[in-house]
Amino acid sequence: MVLTIASLAERPEMYDAVTGMADTWPEFIRNDLVGNAHYGRIAVELPEYVLFAEDGSGEVVAHAYSVPFALGGEGPGGDEGPGGDEGPGGGEGPGALPARGWDEVLAGAFGDLRRGVAPDTVSAISIVVAPHAQGTGLSARMLSAMRDNARAKGFGEVVAPVRPSAKHVEPWAAMEEYAFRTREDGLPHDPWLRVHVRAGGRIEAVAPASMTVAASLDEWREWTGLPFDKEGRVEVPGALVPVHCEPSRGYAVYVEPNVWVRHAL
Repeated sequence: MVLTIASLAERPEMYDAVTGMADTWPEFIRNDLVGNAHYGRIAVELPEYVLFAEDGSGEVVAHAYSVPFALGGEGPGGDEGPGGDEGPGGGEGPGALPARGWDEVLAGAFGDLRRGVAPDTVSAISIVVAPHAQGTGLSARMLSAMRDNARAKGFGEVVAPVRPSAKHVEPWAAMEEYAFRTREDGLPHDPWLRVHVRAGGRIEAVAPASMTVAASLDEWREWTGLPFDKEGRVEVPGALVPVHCEPSRGYAVYVEPNVWVRHAL
């Protein structure tokens, strides 16, 4: 496939085509409050960190979003951010990747931007391939382009709170085991983690509370078509772990773990 990869800063006229590209995210993922508050801001406020691939006919077939943030010192968001000193897996100290992965980096990046804090790291936020173009190696090409973009801006590292692509098939498996599971060739068992490792990434830790979706039972029923009428953990298509349901209180909560991968540039 012949592709042209550019950033929205270079091609602002492509904003509608990029932000309107079809995807395959489960509906409940679209209702993470941190994502709703900040994800759309990336294309507006940080267009140089939004890359897209255009095929020979001019159709946008993939995009990659990332954000710069301050990981060193106080961590994402600085001393006003949501994180403490404890990193994923119990690690401590400056530069520890946050246990609240995706949510914390996304919120922290815009907190840093608001306060004028200089970023020292780039975090991947998403790489999305249009449904009809999946299975063609585009995700690896967009990851490579994201790495190149960060390197060109003078950064020495890209980190990624990865959502393993096949984990939803094993929602009851512990992410701490799944993340480090390998094949006979030593590469990760999970296809998306495998792409990252082949690109030079190193699996570092689990972000146990990377994304949180808390909503009423009626909302969960609308998003999933499931009854949500029994106490306990509910297996939901597309979810990496079960959703905790409390019918007596009228709500259910999904806390998604992701996997931190570091890419030295």
